[in-house]
Amino acid sequence: MSNIKILTIIGARPQIIKAATLSRRIKNHYSSKVEEVLVHTGQHYDDNMSAVFFKDMDIPKPKYNLGLGGLSQSAMTGRMMEGLEEICLKEKPDWVVVYGDTNSTLAGSLVASKLQIKLAHVEAGLRSHNMNMPEEVNRILTDRISNLLFCPSALAVKNLETEGFKNFPNAKIKNVGDIMYEGAMHFSKQSRKPAELNHPDLDNYVLATIHRAETTDNIENLKSVVEALNTINESKPVIVPIHPRTRSIIKDNNIEVSFQVINPVGYLEMIWLIQNCSLVITDSGGLQKEAYFFEKCCLTTRTETEWVELVESSNNVLVAYEVNKILSAFNAPRKFNPSGKFYGDGNTSELIIKALIAAK
Repeated sequence: MSNIKILTIIGARPQIIKAATLSRRIKNHYSSKVEEVLVHTGQHYDDNMSAVFFKDMDIPKPKYNLGLGGLSQSAMTGRMMEGLEEICLKEKPDWVVVYGDTNSTLAGSLVASKLQIKLAHVEAGLRSHNMNMPEEVNRILTDRISNLLFCPSALAVKNLETEGFKNFPNAKIKNVGDIMYEGAMHFSKQSRKPAELNHPDLDNYVLATIHRAETTDNIENLKSVVEALNTINESKPVIVPIHPRTRSIIKDNNIEVSFQVINPVGYLEMIWLIQNCSLVITDSGGLQKEAYFFEKCCLTTRTETEWVELVESSNNVLVAYEVNKILSAFNAPRKFNPSGKFYGDGNTSELIIKALIAAK
C-alpha cells in the first residue's frame, strides 16, 4: 500500500509538461510509496494539441477528463469545482497538487481547501504585479490557501516572504527549482524537427508565438505584433506555431501575415524550434523560461512578466505591443548572458515528492 495518494490537476499544455516530469519520477522511483491520480479539466483540451503531449512524454492518459473548455472564466471555474469536488470525495487523496496559474489551478485549490485536503502549489510565489491578469489573481489566491508552496526561484520565495507568508502557520515555503527546467533538460535529447516546417532558410530564424488574451483580444495590439513580425521577416525568417483561435482572429480581421505560420506543435517539436532558433519573440510565460533554458535571448510582447530575473539579467526584454519598440529591440546587439542557475539543479521532482511524503 502506498504511503500517500496525490490528486494531480492539469488543464493546459504547460501543466501537462510539468505533471509529466513529476509522474515520471513517481513511476520510476516512488511507485511503492506514492499513488497518483491524474485529472484533466479539459480547460485547453484539443485532441491534436493535448493527446500528442501525453504520447510524446510517455505518461498515461488522465483517469478523469472533465471536458470543460470553451466556457466563460466564471462558468468554467464553477463547473470545474463541481467536477473536482466529486472526484476528491471519491478518491480521498492525501494531497491535491496544482500547477501554475490557470482556472484549473484555482478551481482545484478552492475544492481542496473547502474539503480540508492538503494543497501543494507547484510554481508558487510568481508575481507580475498586474491584477488585471486573470493568472495573477489565480496564483495569488492559490498561494494563500496552499500548505506546501513549491517555489521555482529565490525571487518567488522573496515575493511570498514580502507578502507575510512566514506568518501563516499552515504554509510551508520551499525553493525546489523549476520543474519545467527539469522537464526541458530531459526531453531535449528527444527533440525533433516539425514535419510541417519547410522554410528554405532555417539557419538563422526567429521563433515567435502569439496567444495571450492581452494580445489577441486587443486587435490593435495584435496588429502591432504581427506588423513587427512581418518587418522582421524581411531580414530574417520568422516561424510562428499558431493556435487555431489566434489564426481565426487574424483571418476575421483581415490582418496581413507574411511570415511562416505552422500548426501547433508538440513539446518535442517546440524544443527543437527553441534549440535551433537565433531569437525568441513571445507573449507566453513558459516560453520565456524555455528560451533561457536553451540560452536564447527573448523579446516579450507584454508590459510585465512574472520572470523578473530574466529581465534583470538582460536575457529578456519587455517590448510591449509597440512596433517601433519591438523592432528597436530586435535590431539592438544582443548576446545571451549566462547568469547562473536561477531555476535549480534539475532535481525539482525529487524535492517535491520527498516534501509531500514527509509532510503527510
